[in-house]
Amino acid sequence: MEFGDIRTAEIDGKPYFMASDIAKALGYARPNEAVYTHCRATVKYSIPISGKYQDVNFIPEGDIYRLIIRSHLPSAEKFERWVFDEVLPQIRQTGGYQLPRTYAEALRQLADKAEQNEKLNQRIEQMRPKEIFADAVATSRTSILIGELAKLISQNGYSIGQNRLFTWLRENGYLIKSGTSFNMPMQRYVEQGLFEVKESNVQNLDGSVRITKTTKVTGKGQQYFINKFLG
Repeated sequence: MEFGDIRTAEIDGKPYFMASDIAKALGYARPNEAVYTHCRATVKYSIPISGKYQDVNFIPEGDIYRLIIRSHLPSAEKFERWVFDEVLPQIRQTGGYQLPRTYAEALRQLADKAEQNEKLNQRIEQMRPKEIFADAVATSRTSILIGELAKLISQNGYSIGQNRLFTWLRENGYLIKSGTSFNMPMQRYVEQGLFEVKESNVQNLDGSVRITKTTKVTGKGQQYFINKFLG
């Protein structure tokens, strides 16, 4: 591989890297001196070398950054992407990183990764917009305005504007159609947890105070209406 073997270890539940391996991969002429000069969190860890266990220096992610930014190797930026985009995610997923030893093994790893990506893409394709949206709002504690709900519904595949949504909610009995409570939610749907009414005090020019009421859709309501429109 381009950067050679990078030996890793899990210490106190966190990934660490053999310091000299990192320094050599980054082109330092004197790896041990580079580690001593630039790294701040080295720890001794025992690993098998030449048939016996030896204590060697391991460093965490932060020290990798310190070595990278001081490296004069032209491919240091590529090395950084390799470590943080490929090595670390695999360590967190499997507990270790295995470099392919042969060309056939490298091809097998590439094929496995392609297969995993294909399965993920198929799963995303299979998920209907309402499922993706429902996951996002099912546990939401943030209530939103009806106009914002219209935008969310439109973003998930059903085109509807604020006015049309208000009309639909009135015609289907969710909002009051007339009178002083126009566009307020029906009480039974408030009790079901689909809506809530926010009250605010507004001061008039003459110093008097009036109460304004605003209809908002709860997280449960957002999930309910997205299922209505995209189900």
